[in-house]
Amino acid sequence: MGFTICGPKLSLCGLVLSVWGIIQLTLMGVFYYIRAVALLEDLPLEEGAHDSIEHFITEVETGYDQNAYNCWIAALLYVITLVISGHQFWMNNRSSVNM
Repeated sequence: MGFTICGPKLSLCGLVLSVWGIIQLTLMGVFYYIRAVALLEDLPLEEGAHDSIEHFITEVETGYDQNAYNCWIAALLYVITLVISGHQFWMNNRSSVNM
């Protein structure tokens, strides 16, 4: 039992964007997790508040971990969007076959 919220084109667009978002955010999460140097500029670091190198390293590692978790959480939200869009696409195709 279900009902359609969006049409077939919008549900297909949601499917495509969800798959792309899952792939991109999962890979970005992996790259943050392995501490890719290219992503260092995207870390939320305090300006000029580094009193020691140990504090700076700790802050960088915490920033990498937090950004990795944020990317993976956003990828999970895209999985939810994928399920909803897939359900809507299936409902639209089912209702067009029954007509």
